[in-house]
Amino acid sequence: MKSVVAQASFVAALMFYLGAMYTTSFYGYFNLTLNTLNLGFSGLVLQSLHLLRREVLVVAVIVLVAAGIPWPRVGARFAEQGDSDGSSPLRAAAARLHLVVVGVGLVLLMISPAIAPYGWVAPLTVAAGLLLGQCRHTTSDRRAGLLHRALPFFAAAVFLFWALTQVTWQLGERDAKERARDVTRWTGVLILSTHRLALPQDSLVTEDLGAPFHPRYRYTGLRLLLERDGRYYVVSRGWKPRRDPLYVIRESDDIWVALTSGTQPRGT
Repeated sequence: MKSVVAQASFVAALMFYLGAMYTTSFYGYFNLTLNTLNLGFSGLVLQSLHLLRREVLVVAVIVLVAAGIPWPRVGARFAEQGDSDGSSPLRAAAARLHLVVVGVGLVLLMISPAIAPYGWVAPLTVAAGLLLGQCRHTTSDRRAGLLHRALPFFAAAVFLFWALTQVTWQLGERDAKERARDVTRWTGVLILSTHRLALPQDSLVTEDLGAPFHPRYRYTGLRLLLERDGRYYVVSRGWKPRRDPLYVIRESDDIWVALTSGTQPRGT
């Protein structure tokens, strides 16, 4: 039971972290910070489900395969057939190969700006090399378990965590760019207010319905990015990243918010 609880806690903590990274990257593209969204623990855990993509699954499969390879058993089997110290041609080849893989990963780290979209490959390669090196140990090597086992595994875990973080950040930014590509298809927002609001007049339609109407002012032409706790994060239909602001409308007794369908493509 303790083992199950510990593993579940680790998975929940990892999902929380990845959800926070994804949310920060995604909404940061729209000039929002994680603290302003107030998503909470469960909300960020659910955000991590956006990471069920090919890139993340590749990293996960490599981790599972590396964790599932019976390194000690492979060494023990060849130890019986090889020399008395447990050495074998396979171990020697793996020892040389893992240094090559780690070296390639370090080179990729140095040139990571040139391979920016795939920068996560560099720490992943280093981690793979470190894990591959675990099959090089002989019987005499096992006496120094901390040096030959714990430290390489810890270093590999750090590089795997680094790779997963980079993949998460890139996916969040890529999804945000894809979402912002056609703002007009977002959910439309209609605002009714008893007083004038400081909203851009050139990118939305403002109507003064006259004194007999309550509320008097109606605003259309906005699009909804997110709604949280009565706050509506909206942008204009012609919103451009890094240039146009995002507006936060708080629903109150003086402001009513209605949601409408956005502009749909033909044939839908």
